Amino acid sequence: MPLPGLSPVAGKSVVVKFDGGSLSSDGGVLALREVEQRLRVADRLAACIADPRALDLITHSLSDIIRFRLLMIAAGHEDGIDANSLRVDPVFKMAHDLAPSDRDLCSQSTISRLENLPDVRALLRMGRAMVDLYCGSFRQVPKRIFLDVDDTFDAVHGGQQLRLFNARYDEYGFQPIVVFDGEGRFITAVLRPAKRPKGTEIRAFLRRLTRALRANWPQTQILLRADSHYCGPEVLDFCRANGLDFILGVATATTLRARVATLEASTKARFEAAPENGKVRRFKEFWHAAGSWSRVERIIARVEVGAEGPDTRFIVTNLETRNPRVLHQDVYCRRGWAENHIKSWKTHLADDRTSCSKATANQFRLFLHAGTYWLMWGLRAAMPKRSFWRSAQFDTLRLRLIKIAARVVEMKTMIKVHLPTACPVQETLRLVLTRIPRFVT
Repeated sequence: MPLPGLSPVAGKSVVVKFDGGSLSSDGGVLALREVEQRLRVADRLAACIADPRALDLITHSLSDIIRFRLLMIAAGHEDGIDANSLRVDPVFKMAHDLAPSDRDLCSQSTISRLENLPDVRALLRMGRAMVDLYCGSFRQVPKRIFLDVDDTFDAVHGGQQLRLFNARYDEYGFQPIVVFDGEGRFITAVLRPAKRPKGTEIRAFLRRLTRALRANWPQTQILLRADSHYCGPEVLDFCRANGLDFILGVATATTLRARVATLEASTKARFEAAPENGKVRRFKEFWHAAGSWSRVERIIARVEVGAEGPDTRFIVTNLETRNPRVLHQDVYCRRGWAENHIKSWKTHLADDRTSCSKATANQFRLFLHAGTYWLMWGLRAAMPKRSFWRSAQFDTLRLRLIKIAARVVEMKTMIKVHLPTACPVQETLRLVLTRIPRFVT
């Protein structure tokens, strides 16, 4: 049946039907397939799950189901029900080493059963597998890594386990903790209720994470960066006891403001004397201990005055760099990149599809979307360093490199994939496919 409502072109009627045959709108998935084969994300996650099915009755392996789900999310099909249509897509079949005429891929019901399969132990193994994936992405062991720890609100609209009402957002939801490194590599994510994490919870999380990291890199120095609600006495004591460097935000308090009152007044006077020169920013360092801290710590204050008024922020660190401006601007403030990485994961890869009733299933979904992040990150990392592609957002990569029309012709000895002659990224695809095999896994 043709599509209705189309106007004539050049005096001729336009008849459009969905009968093109072996076509795909996601030709760039073949490039993602090469990334996935190098990173082995699906195999790593599948190896953490015990498959209870009878071996002689299995059609779709766990790794095939996970791979299909990862590629679907990367191509913008984040809802599992899309599998019912995409399971016959020739390009998605080829991404699973199947010919277009071979069996169909798994359906939405099979994906749903998989999402509800992992238990808590399997999820813990997946968390370690994600850390191993991160460590395997380096060509050589780094001397130091930056752990940017943050959380993000995830609204839910059902009776999911762990959901909690958050007054700030005026909604029920989750607030998972997410960790990236300083270069945007995904390390891990943990599902949790929508409330501020306590120091004991953060300490337990950091203990598991550092154990997994040091199992791979025992000598690598770890620097923890986070905002003020991760600056609890338990976190500071844990970092010192385990040899971690830290640079954390500190909540503004009356005692801290009293230490910089003179600096605030002089900074305000300096701005008012020459407002046309823009904001005035100054720094001060001193030693201070909150009532709950076990020892005094080095505090750096940043005092800024502009047309909007004064703005004073504090951080605490055990780094020995003497220049407080460098520590704040060049080290701590780069933590803000983690918010951009969370945006890529949440907005472009739809990590908030946590609608399962079981908490374990929703945690598994977080790992699936984290695995998709790695595919997109790998595609971007294969680009030349000085090209704009190296900093492109994931939705740009998807629109330009994945959502490409393709006609697939299966012959006896080969499979031909015909991409549009007018495709504007021909040279980019050629280049990236030659660079993907250089990945370190």
